Amino acid sequence: MKLIFVYNADSGAVNAMLDSAHKAISPSTYDCALCSITHGVFSEREQWKAYRESSEHEFLFLHRDEFQRQFRSKWLPKFSFPIVLEAGSEGLQVLISNEELAEMAQPQELIDLINGRILPG
Repeated sequence: MKLIFVYNADSGAVNAMLDSAHKAISPSTYDCALCSITHGVFSEREQWKAYRESSEHEFLFLHRDEFQRQFRSKWLPKFSFPIVLEAGSEGLQVLISNEELAEMAQPQELIDLINGRILPG
């Protein structure tokens, strides 16, 4: 199974610097809950990194602009970012919505929700 994590941020070094500054200066107004859960201001959170590296599932991490380029289709529903999608035989399905991500603050909450919604293997 492939899980696609789409950040509500655009790719590139300048955008990464601006996002880090925004998270440091005004974390309450930062628009990407997924970024806040999985990364601190400067690096990936250790608990999330350990989970990601030990998972038997394939994870794909994309910024909003990368996702839109890679999955551009007039049949694809409009997604609100950030979001976690499951790529399977049925196409792309929402595994964790942006509203659910907005309710989380810690990596363990995300880990628990992923584990509760996907089957091993």
